[in-house]
Amino acid sequence: MQSPEETEPSTPAERAQWLNQRLEHAAWRYYALDDPEMTDAEFDRLLVELQDIEALHPELVTPDSYTQRVGGYVSEQFASVTHASRMYSMDDAMDLGELDAWLNRTEETLAQLAASGDSRAEGKPSYTCELKIDGLGVALTYRDGRFVRAATRGDGTTGEDVTANVLTISDIPRTLARAGLEHVTNLGLHQSIEVRGEVYMPKSSFVRLNEQNDEAGRPPFANPRNAAAGSLRQKDPAVTASRDLETFLYAVADETPIDVTCQHEFLAWLSDCGFSVNPHARRCASASEVHAFCEEALAGRDELGYDIDGVVVKVDSFAQQAALGFTARAPRWAIAFKFPPEEKRTVLREIRIQVGRTGVLTPVAEFDPVRVAGSTIARATLHNLDEVRRKNVRVGDTIVVHKAGDVIPEVVGPVLELRPEDAPEFQMPEKCPSCGGPVVHEEGEVAFRCVSLDCPAQAQERLAHWVSRKAMDIDGVGDELIARLISAGLVSDVADFYTKLDEASLAALDTGRTYETTTRDHAAGDSITVGTTIAAKVMAQIEASKSRGLARVLFGLGIRYVGESVARALAESFGNIVDLMLADEERIAAVEGVGPKIAQNVHAFLKVNENRVVIERLRSAGVVLEEERTASEQSHSLDGLTFVLTGSLERWTRDEAKAALVALGAKVTGSVSRRTSFVVAGEAAGSKLDKARSLGVPVLDEAALEQVLATGEVPQSSSEM
Repeated sequence: MQSPEETEPSTPAERAQWLNQRLEHAAWRYYALDDPEMTDAEFDRLLVELQDIEALHPELVTPDSYTQRVGGYVSEQFASVTHASRMYSMDDAMDLGELDAWLNRTEETLAQLAASGDSRAEGKPSYTCELKIDGLGVALTYRDGRFVRAATRGDGTTGEDVTANVLTISDIPRTLARAGLEHVTNLGLHQSIEVRGEVYMPKSSFVRLNEQNDEAGRPPFANPRNAAAGSLRQKDPAVTASRDLETFLYAVADETPIDVTCQHEFLAWLSDCGFSVNPHARRCASASEVHAFCEEALAGRDELGYDIDGVVVKVDSFAQQAALGFTARAPRWAIAFKFPPEEKRTVLREIRIQVGRTGVLTPVAEFDPVRVAGSTIARATLHNLDEVRRKNVRVGDTIVVHKAGDVIPEVVGPVLELRPEDAPEFQMPEKCPSCGGPVVHEEGEVAFRCVSLDCPAQAQERLAHWVSRKAMDIDGVGDELIARLISAGLVSDVADFYTKLDEASLAALDTGRTYETTTRDHAAGDSITVGTTIAAKVMAQIEASKSRGLARVLFGLGIRYVGESVARALAESFGNIVDLMLADEERIAAVEGVGPKIAQNVHAFLKVNENRVVIERLRSAGVVLEEERTASEQSHSLDGLTFVLTGSLERWTRDEAKAALVALGAKVTGSVSRRTSFVVAGEAAGSKLDKARSLGVPVLDEAALEQVLATGEVPQSSSEM
């Protein structure tokens, strides 16, 4: 979808058309791409302007006007779902004056309807006020009290089927609790009920996700709402499960099957059913009570663990709601009071480069301190060069800042009319500011990376990876000990474990803890050191790790994209580190399972002088940089066969069994398909065993696996469990 023309027309008809185009494009970026290009406040301002123009010129109202439809899009990535009834948008009140106007208009309309004989409208209305959760609207369908389907709001009539992803959200009940079902009066056999609410991402999860994106060189999410939407629309439910999504439920497609008569009773019913219901909802009997709730919500928004952007005010009585009805896009019985955006201006003084644990270079804006959303901020990540270019910020600019999700300081953009004439365009450095090593920028990626093994900014992560079980497997060296070793200057790169560390210095290392009580040898408050016993065990582990072989070394070096299988393939293909270092990209890419992108990273890593120095120090210290090949490994008798391991084995760990199979040339995967050759099933084998049986895949028990590994031959018929 193309951006609308930038020239703003002046006649009402042209202006209305221009506003519709702007709103349509912004909504597409927001709903379809989860990548907003304008703030909510700016979007609301344009929508209000369009509503005002159409109110003065009714002839300009068309069926496809943005004022006549529900915002949202339906992606072709998922199957479509037709909602039980339409899911509407909400009209906005941008200040207390507009909220009062709506309250007065609602009461006047109800009085007129009651006077005309509509008994549903009788009585002075009460209101239920709820926090407006900034998330993604969903509809959950239950049949006979059991969860069967989840769909996004979409365009209001049709949504996207996201059932598999929603099943990963822990606070959604799979069956309705008995306390809730007791209030269902008309829900017959095989009939459904559709409840609605919001999927959101807690602020803490949003912070963690963007930190992970920065470390991986991926673009950041703009706010928790976009993060939640992007997480719920993943093709892989495992990704959704890792994003810590939560829900609040607050609506129903049709309340008639439920023995409740108003919104506040309905929220209690949702809670009885086992749904998460926002605890801050309140029934208000007057406009002054509604005002008080809105003011309390605005004052307390920073203290919440999730993002809100306003308060939803609803007529409490379902009968009065039915009497008021709907417009083309929104209910007349509800309105969203929107909080004003808190944005401040300040001056950008420096764009500093921060080197992450994985070598990613991140530009960080440092500006004059300014108080925003309850705290003072003076710096904000700019994520990557593409973001700096997109936001068009330069040192010396007067910039607008706010807090994304009321948590993360964010630079919105520059005030261009205040830009100094000599403000320079930002450039990423060619050398790492932490170690002076070369900076690599791969084609097609946003991240700039330092790939030097001796970079101090990356030391903790690299050292922890080196000692991990699947790399050099140095038992007894954890994150805490590594941090102490770095702090004491005993270890800074992986070769230091073998060339600088000795038993005496390790034994004397301060652990950071002290004795709580006086002993025979120590007074209370004395520092606790590692000690000779533990130091001896650790040094023995370090010595043993020297003989792990080239595949473990390549994996342990932390070369980007080089996992266990790639490291093993490279080790088996080249046999030693020297031949690998002499190979060009084409030769490396020719190794099965490697390819051009991995080859480019391996080649670039091994060409960095600092990395070659570390590798040479490893060789001099006696670390084996060759791959020993046994007769069984050379024969590769299981070439072309794919195995899946499930359940627990008595004599093998899962990793040991996998390594033994791979050594014979087999491929070991995590999921069963028709292409699977054998499934090895241990104790408590689960769904993978069931799927193997349904597909007719041969199943081996542990005895059969041992026979395969001993002989390199597979049975002609499976041992069915």
